[in-house]
Amino acid sequence: MTAAAPVRRSLAESHRSVAIPEGASFWRRLFAFAGPGYLVAVGYMDPGNWATGIAGGSAYGYALLSVILLSNLMAMVLQALSARLGIAAGLDLAQACRARYSKATSRVLWLLCEIAIIACDLAEVLGTAIALKLLFGLPLTWGVLITALDVFVILALQRFGFRKLEAFIVTLLLVIAGCFLFELFASHPDPAAVAAGLVPTTRIVTDPAMLYLAIGILGATVMPHNLYLHSSVVQTRAFGEDDKGKREAVRLATIDSTVALGFAFFINAAILIVSAATFHIAGRTDIAEIDEAYRLLAPMLGVGAASIVFAVALLASGQNSTVTGTLAGQIVMEGFLDLRIPGWARRLITRALAIIPAVLVVGAMGDAGATRLLVLSQVILSLQLPFAVVPLVKFTGDRAIMGRFASPVWLRILAWTIASVIIVLNIMLLWGAVFG
Repeated sequence: MTAAAPVRRSLAESHRSVAIPEGASFWRRLFAFAGPGYLVAVGYMDPGNWATGIAGGSAYGYALLSVILLSNLMAMVLQALSARLGIAAGLDLAQACRARYSKATSRVLWLLCEIAIIACDLAEVLGTAIALKLLFGLPLTWGVLITALDVFVILALQRFGFRKLEAFIVTLLLVIAGCFLFELFASHPDPAAVAAGLVPTTRIVTDPAMLYLAIGILGATVMPHNLYLHSSVVQTRAFGEDDKGKREAVRLATIDSTVALGFAFFINAAILIVSAATFHIAGRTDIAEIDEAYRLLAPMLGVGAASIVFAVALLASGQNSTVTGTLAGQIVMEGFLDLRIPGWARRLITRALAIIPAVLVVGAMGDAGATRLLVLSQVILSLQLPFAVVPLVKFTGDRAIMGRFASPVWLRILAWTIASVIIVLNIMLLWGAVFG
């Protein structure tokens, strides 16, 4: 028996608004379903990834590529489960938590998720502000304050419909990909060293500094708010509501998110590879600041446009992440609290909670504190991950919620293994922070 449908639909204004053509070819149906995966993929290449990728590549060369690869593989499994929950149960993850847990537990999970969204928004604020400084010389504090205006960009986009919003996201993703293709060609990485970096080493867990960056990469890659986001945005598709229609929708959504996350892996890997090929190889293992990487890219690569292209990609990344962060915040508040407030108000509240610490840190520590705050924000995201992953894995394996679409045994084992790895890594991080 499946859970009762909520009184209000997730993202009610866009629910089942994108038609899936009946009787069309597989590729046309896949194209119609494609989109939610790319909204999710945005969160896997936001400015927080830049901070951890640059620092990891500079300090350890290609060694942390294996962490990016494993994080992406874990993300593919978890996002497939998130889509399965939204399609089969008709619930987003926040709604499922409210329906299945006590009010007290649900409120705690909501609070933790809001902290994660603020941490994510903090990365978007700082990333956009840094890009504005690099491109236009705008002081970082002013750039942080200007990001409050992003809310109006999002509201304007939402007026044109969900499919147009997805098209905007994909366009910016292509800009970011084009920029990093340029950077990869300019940096001439060693293919053999890149391949070797995809193989994990024990040093990652035995070196505390390396582990801190690795968990930052994990937090920047497998982002908790994306699990809430995906379970909602897949419901914008008007798939068949019988078992056959849901089965096809699960398959199409899984293909969509897996391909999109493969795209995100390319971006994340490219950030680290460019950093390793440019800085680590030259003995500059101390590059951890985004603006420092910007200043050094052009002279060290001997390509004048390298730094500008880098900053353009960063600006596109920050703007993209702003849109999906807004949607995630709306979904979480509506799902956990059944509370509807105007989108502009919800966005301004979240953005204000991110702007305040950003302004304080930049004011107290100067521009050097911005990247440190970016890395810290990603570690906070990683610490919140278990509180989103465990309910997701539990719900999708429960026949009372999912019916015949409950995860098979092999998928439940894989999903619980991923959850266990995330929890163990977080315990190691906390142990090192307290006793290291």
